[in-house]
Amino acid sequence: MQEINLDRLVKRFVDYVSIDTTSDDTAKTSPSSRGQVIFGEHLERELQAIGLQDVERDENGYLMATLPANTSEEVPTIGFIAHLDTSADAAGGPVKPTIIQEYDGKDIVLNKEKNIVLRTKDFPEIKHYINEPIMVTDGTTLLGADDKAGVCAIVSAMEYLVNHPEIKHGKLRIAFTPDEEIGRSADLFDVAKFGADFAYTIDGGEVGALEYENFNAANANIYFHGRSVHTGSAKGKMVNAISLATEWQQMLPKGEVPECTEKYEGFFHVHRLKGGVEEAEMFMLIRDHDKKHFEKRKQLLSDMAEFMNKKYGAGTVVVDIEDSYYNMGEKIAPVMYIIEAAMQAMEKAGIKPICEPIRGGTDGARLSFMGLPCPNIFAGGLNFHGVYEYLPLLSLQKAVETIVGITTEVANGKRKY
Repeated sequence: MQEINLDRLVKRFVDYVSIDTTSDDTAKTSPSSRGQVIFGEHLERELQAIGLQDVERDENGYLMATLPANTSEEVPTIGFIAHLDTSADAAGGPVKPTIIQEYDGKDIVLNKEKNIVLRTKDFPEIKHYINEPIMVTDGTTLLGADDKAGVCAIVSAMEYLVNHPEIKHGKLRIAFTPDEEIGRSADLFDVAKFGADFAYTIDGGEVGALEYENFNAANANIYFHGRSVHTGSAKGKMVNAISLATEWQQMLPKGEVPECTEKYEGFFHVHRLKGGVEEAEMFMLIRDHDKKHFEKRKQLLSDMAEFMNKKYGAGTVVVDIEDSYYNMGEKIAPVMYIIEAAMQAMEKAGIKPICEPIRGGTDGARLSFMGLPCPNIFAGGLNFHGVYEYLPLLSLQKAVETIVGITTEVANGKRKY
């Protein structure tokens, strides 16, 4: 294939990140923020302009479009999906990106005035991109490559295919969804309307990433009910809810926390605690790739609550556990040919596929359990959700090549889909 025009790709991405699309977990609307509506409207016009069909943005902010097949061969319909919103973990705008044309491998001063420096000792992976162009922030906001790089790659790939009709492909469906960063993007996704046989989310990081295993995930709220008594006469009477929460924390398995685990290792993560003597509430994440271990982790919390209630009295500790998503691996296993197609596309683009489990979740995890097998592919950015985020621009270019390659691999491949 002819080389993807990098200048055009960069301009498109910079246009996208100029729109603040930070999602808002306190909002009850879909999308949760006005910026996502503005971005969706912008994309709707752009998709129509480049020649896609069935461009439709629904009342909940989900945008879908079609690139019709240009072959008479029977080819499955492939979907490509990215999300409109950016994380609230760091300021979302206005983004002021800077391009370092040939990164020299040294620390990058993002903001001299505020002494914000992207240091290689903290982020050594950046040295993989020496002599390449890299886009960084000014140190005051995130960049937004999660997932505007994914959106940019999909739109650019569709534009490339429209402009190169000699490249044969089946019917392609694309979708841009709201509020992925606050866990809502699959809530109102209409799988039947989308009509793809399988899909890929373009929402990964490092070039080559191809992910089809993720955590089984649950959220747990732990409520501690204490008894407040004047400190002068509290002996034998006061039950301090903060102390109960501390005791609970100490009962959890040592070392099974995010900061001490990697790869397929699961964890418990206490990420927020609030309250006082009478009432305290702890918010926890439960994660494990193995379904049996996942269930054991949930059972452990129930057993801990039972133990403490026997010790301090019924109702002292109440556990509320809600499953969030499951490991898509069990849904991808019967259709591994979609992974093989992506690997072939990457290899033909000169990319070494990196297949590692996701230590988190993606839209694809939920969509896979909704009947749409949906692994995750890189978009190129690194250090998401913070001011040290950066985007190696050749990686974004490779993401476009990979999407185009998947369409041709499926259309021309000999394997049965």
